[in-house]
Amino acid sequence: MDETSERCLINSISRFIHLVSCQTIKLKPIQKDYKTMAGALKLLKPLLDEVVDYKIPLDEVLNKECEELDMVVNEAREFMENWSPKMSKIFSVLHSEPLMMKIQSSSLEICHILYRLLQSSPSNSSMSAVQHCMQEIHCLKQERIMEHITKAMRGLQDDTIRCTDHLVKIIESLGLTSNQELLKESLAVEMERIRAERNQNKGHSDQMNYIVDLISHIRDCMLKIERFEATSGVPIPPYFRCPLSLELMIDPVIVASGQTYERVFIQKWLDHGLNICPKTRQTLAHTNLIPNYTVKAMIENWCEENNLRLPSYSVHNNIVSVLSPLDHVSAQDLIRTDSFRSLRGSNSTSRSSVDVGNGFQKLKIDVSSRLTEKSNHPSPEQSYIHSRSESASSAISSVEYMLPASKELSRRCSKNEKSSELSGEIISECPAASPSRSDEVTTTPYVKKLIEDLNSTSNEIQASAAAELRLLAKHNMENRMIIGNCGAIPPLLSLLYSEAQLTQEHAVTALLNLSINDENKAMIAEAGAIEPLIHVLKSGNGGAKENSAAALFSLSVLEEYKAKIGRSGAVKALVDLLGSGTLRGRKDAATALFNLSIFHENKARIIQAGAVKHLVDLMDPSTGMVDKAVALLANLSTVGEGRLAIAREGGIPSLVEVVESGSQRGKENAASILLQLCLHSPKFCTLVLQEGAVPPLVGLSQSGTPRAKEKAQQLLSHFRNQREGSTGKKKS
Repeated sequence: MDETSERCLINSISRFIHLVSCQTIKLKPIQKDYKTMAGALKLLKPLLDEVVDYKIPLDEVLNKECEELDMVVNEAREFMENWSPKMSKIFSVLHSEPLMMKIQSSSLEICHILYRLLQSSPSNSSMSAVQHCMQEIHCLKQERIMEHITKAMRGLQDDTIRCTDHLVKIIESLGLTSNQELLKESLAVEMERIRAERNQNKGHSDQMNYIVDLISHIRDCMLKIERFEATSGVPIPPYFRCPLSLELMIDPVIVASGQTYERVFIQKWLDHGLNICPKTRQTLAHTNLIPNYTVKAMIENWCEENNLRLPSYSVHNNIVSVLSPLDHVSAQDLIRTDSFRSLRGSNSTSRSSVDVGNGFQKLKIDVSSRLTEKSNHPSPEQSYIHSRSESASSAISSVEYMLPASKELSRRCSKNEKSSELSGEIISECPAASPSRSDEVTTTPYVKKLIEDLNSTSNEIQASAAAELRLLAKHNMENRMIIGNCGAIPPLLSLLYSEAQLTQEHAVTALLNLSINDENKAMIAEAGAIEPLIHVLKSGNGGAKENSAAALFSLSVLEEYKAKIGRSGAVKALVDLLGSGTLRGRKDAATALFNLSIFHENKARIIQAGAVKHLVDLMDPSTGMVDKAVALLANLSTVGEGRLAIAREGGIPSLVEVVESGSQRGKENAASILLQLCLHSPKFCTLVLQEGAVPPLVGLSQSGTPRAKEKAQQLLSHFRNQREGSTGKKKS
């Protein structure tokens, strides 16, 4: 048999190992990835040399595996050759780590094949060499930054911005600990996104949009946890900071989108040919920079009140002098040193550095402040699906994070964690099992055997088969397709009626993981999944109920199923979960109900099921669900029954509070609901005014998102018209 595949692979490995030995990549995670790849291939190469020397019999399966590994090695080599320091660090990791994982897994697979072939050979030394190679490759493990990136992306679907350990690890590992590095990364991602759009590479473009959003949250996280302060210890108000650099603005200018930036930083952005507002993601109609004299005067007054000297920027040397007390600072004190402070949310105003996790260096801190409000950085429009009701007057502006379907990122998750995927927020719960096993690609015969076990009369065998399918479908896109095509969906659906709750949970989670694939989603829907899922929602254990709710959401992404699910009785069960489930269960239920509420006739069903009372309760910040609750209420407020229920359940005070202190998304939706209430009822308008809504609405009309500003201005105008009308009546 011809050993061409093995010879080609040996040549590719030799070229790759030589390139790695000469590599000039400075980004440490990529360096480690390539050293790991080279280490695995160095161990594998002697075995392949033996194959070519005819010491080991050839095999068709071995040839195929060698061809696949050859392709991956060449892809890794090309990426390394094309890599430059100007590339996005996050994108580089998302590209290199899957290659590293594939090279490791393929190398191990080749070893397994060789071991099988050698079992009939008298050469014990060769078998020992293969075993040694497998052991060594298994030991080539390192922390995978991509795991933190994908988990951070999943965390973006939460309603509150949290500085998770995953964000911390990304910042630390990729050296994004300074504002300058974060600005460079933002520029790199924008440039890469534009290139992808020009090449009409939608999958790559979508991925870059998600990275844009991740960087926005990293920037918010840095503001929240670094607690930058001036030498004087006076915290700088967040609205005096440039959204791009996080520095105090000295020469604030307004761009075409209406946002204000520090001139030197936004000019650097524009000089790269970027015509998108970094904050709102709007395309700029022009690149003129208009001085913002109002903000500049406010900053100068603030400095004067605090006896502080304005800093000056030296962009050529990337040095920014820090804000300092007048006449009490040396030249050395004016040199800016970026650093990263404690990530554990301490309220201390001390300027001393704090060690973080397993290892931030202690560095000096420059200008910054405590965060006294939630992030002012709306998420990029390109990174989200904007879900609105069909009514033109609907105020809803809820957005859910979406990961790309075309290029599924490799996943790792610990027990009970969730992942978001595809055109909304499909929750894929990862079981407590071997993390490496769930990444393996399965085979059709093996899946068919598991399907036979699903139909067994033994509950133990059924549970084991369902658990295995759940695990195989957890991470691997190819496995999902194989399992769906083999016919696993009908028997899994039948197990949703199992009296054994663990079997039921395995089955519903397997179906949920399978539904991440669009073809499977359609097959699950057509197989009559709605009734069995509702049964689980009513009778299952906590985990099964949560994943059943997420599965119903997954099916509701199919437009024709919004009506079917609404008419099936699922709404009442989802509302019950909204009121009594775990936090994860409530979030799943709220997400499913929101998607169902887009279909007009479902709004009345959701209201009649008692959802509004639960949603008003969930507007308490301590629940962690304010934005989800307000988003759903915004949809429900477009019908009279919904407005009446919101007022009756005491929602107006909470809505005013969200306008005053909520997130940008929350403020926007809360203002939309208040507008709906006031436009349709003078009584509700009076109640809103009595709650002191005018001051926060004035603030929102000046500093909110474009849509929030519009709603706030409409409300304030309505209040004026009401007052003028009332005054006119009195005079007559």
